[in-house]
Amino acid sequence: MADPAVVNARLALAHPDARCALDHADAFQLLVATVLSAQTTDERVNTVTPEVFGRWPDAAALATADLAALEDVLRPLGFFRAKARSLVGLAQGLVRDHDGEVPPDLDALVALPGVGRKTANLVLGNAFGIPGITVDTHVGRLARRLGWTTQTDPVRAEADIAALVPPSEWVMLCHRLIFHGRRVCHARRPACGECVLADVCPSAFAV
Repeated sequence: MADPAVVNARLALAHPDARCALDHADAFQLLVATVLSAQTTDERVNTVTPEVFGRWPDAAALATADLAALEDVLRPLGFFRAKARSLVGLAQGLVRDHDGEVPPDLDALVALPGVGRKTANLVLGNAFGIPGITVDTHVGRLARRLGWTTQTDPVRAEADIAALVPPSEWVMLCHRLIFHGRRVCHARRPACGECVLADVCPSAFAV
């Protein structure tokens, strides 16, 4: 198993620009953008959210959005009909249960329509500074390659990672793993020859 502290320190140097790649100004915008990011890239989400937030700037506005108009804005993302319904349902849940505000609580967030644990942890960590581990495809893949977990279930992988890393490092470690997964440790052809973790990664010579 690769030492998590060593991995985190090296990735911090290798990816000093690691951050949440979804453009947002507040917790509401981050929550909406994260829901939209399913099955598409952060970059593509960032091309449509300015219009979304310009036309429906808060939960109250989005809760009463014309579904056809919202679908039209979301069309470039794919699955736009389902995503439009999810956003309206999410906004209605915020208005109904939380006075239109995003709750800084994991259980309250996952109770909202369209919000899973991964989305909730991302919002908590990046909008509220509450430690959370976001196990997306990159984090899960790298955690398995580094020997931190054998789990493919995100919740179980999250628990394994959490046991190895101090909570104060959870949010930034996930950003660094995501950046490393996108840039170096690719799913099909990891660039081990260019990787700063090659000498400590148990998978480096097995690919």
